[in-house]
Amino acid sequence: MNSFKKSKLVALACLAAAGSLVLTACGGGTAPKTDNAGGSDGKPTGTLNLGVMYETTNYHPSNTSSALAMGTNWHIVEGLYEFDMADYKVYPALAKGEPTKVSDTEYEVTLRDGAKFSDGTDVKAEDVVSSFKRIVEGETGADGKPVESIYKQFFDFVDSITAKDDTTVTIKTKYPFGALQERLVDIKVVPTSATFDELTSKPIGTGPFMYTNISPTALDAEPNPNYNGPYPAKVSKMHWDVLKDDNARLTAALANTIDIMESVPAPFIDQLTGAGWKVDEVPGYNNPFLMFNTTKAPFDKAEVRQAFHYAIDKQTLIDSTLNGKAEVSTSFLPKSNPDYKEAATQYKYDAEKAKQMLADAGVAGKTVNLLTTDHPWIAQLAPLVKQNLEAAGLKVNVTSVASADVYAQTDAEGTDYDVVLAPGDPSVFGTDPGIIINWWYGDNVWTQKRTGFQKSDPEGYQQIADGIQAAQQLTGDEAKAKWGEVQDLISAKVPLYPLFHRTMLTGYNPAKVSDFKAIGTTGLEAVGVSVK
Repeated sequence: MNSFKKSKLVALACLAAAGSLVLTACGGGTAPKTDNAGGSDGKPTGTLNLGVMYETTNYHPSNTSSALAMGTNWHIVEGLYEFDMADYKVYPALAKGEPTKVSDTEYEVTLRDGAKFSDGTDVKAEDVVSSFKRIVEGETGADGKPVESIYKQFFDFVDSITAKDDTTVTIKTKYPFGALQERLVDIKVVPTSATFDELTSKPIGTGPFMYTNISPTALDAEPNPNYNGPYPAKVSKMHWDVLKDDNARLTAALANTIDIMESVPAPFIDQLTGAGWKVDEVPGYNNPFLMFNTTKAPFDKAEVRQAFHYAIDKQTLIDSTLNGKAEVSTSFLPKSNPDYKEAATQYKYDAEKAKQMLADAGVAGKTVNLLTTDHPWIAQLAPLVKQNLEAAGLKVNVTSVASADVYAQTDAEGTDYDVVLAPGDPSVFGTDPGIIINWWYGDNVWTQKRTGFQKSDPEGYQQIADGIQAAQQLTGDEAKAKWGEVQDLISAKVPLYPLFHRTMLTGYNPAKVSDFKAIGTTGLEAVGVSVK
């Protein structure tokens, strides 16, 4: 595919295929060669301007879950392997080639010849080992307190990663695991000497670009002079404007101050295309979910949580706020995932059923506090969700705050929140079910604190955890069947469950940029993109 690395854009779809647990099923080997020239002399030229909708203060490659940081870091740091985000095919990045199989549970990976960090320091196998340890062992934060990486759950199958020599790492797994390359994507290699604060505020890496400026409202990056990989920068500067407001991004696009626009609201499509822009649509994993404080009555009852889902007219939400650019959830995974199964419990809109379930549970007329993030598209959903829930017999107060403030409340000791409506999309890390499901249902902050599911229903949590563990050790149809069982279990418990899965809309100006491809996840990936 000639455009494969011209737009190393959406590196995660291979994890979807990884459900088959075949090591080479997602490609591997050497990525197709493309013309990497920027200007006529082959040097990078011009500035690429991107308008992004998310914000963050955490760029740490070993623990950030920010859509902004994930998207910008794709240009700065590398794993041993990376995804082409447009189709999730995996290819060697900091690795010289595919893993060498020693046994069913042992592999060796050799580093790319002459690889250096952007500060000129040689990359050594120990940097890979220490980057892995940052994830599985955690770090000490600026306040002196331990910081655990939420990526840790992605590597439960790994027994050890050690340095065989300066350019070779040995990876031992606890059991045969077919998606090794896909999971290694999530270990971004950074210098062993880098501090937690340095990585959080302005990380360095081995990718084609390096950060030159990071502020709350904008970021800049320039070509990494020490990059020796196959996909060098084609532009002399990348500039990201953080434009959280949809109208601000539209205004910037129409004024030609940005060349690529993240998350185009469906009502804006005609305006953009009328101005000569293209808007690409890619089915995605991004979703608005309801999350319940299951340690607090009445949300400790599955039937109460289920009633909320019956009460919400999801198709009307999609039609009225997204112009139909989404699909009602019929399982925890979207239909595009190879391991999707229509869940045993379906939540077709049924206001009367919801009302009866709430009455039977003794909560008719109860006042519920719905806490939402302030993302514009989530804020647009909130009044309709409130209307639906009140029609089912509840009284609803809505509070919208920044994401960081939402999770500051849910993660606090003795939290007293009721229900959260927020967006999520772990497909930035991969799309195999072990990534998507474990993100929200693994042994992590989501089940320990946010939903409290481990505490409120330890048996239900363990059933799901055991199912995940079993599925990851299976292959083919057996794995698919086991993932189906897990989806059935989640659909009955619903401590956290999606309302729908969005189609991702990305706009770009074809008169300005070449070789750009939209992706099905949050963030913008533009390695290999050039400007005209």
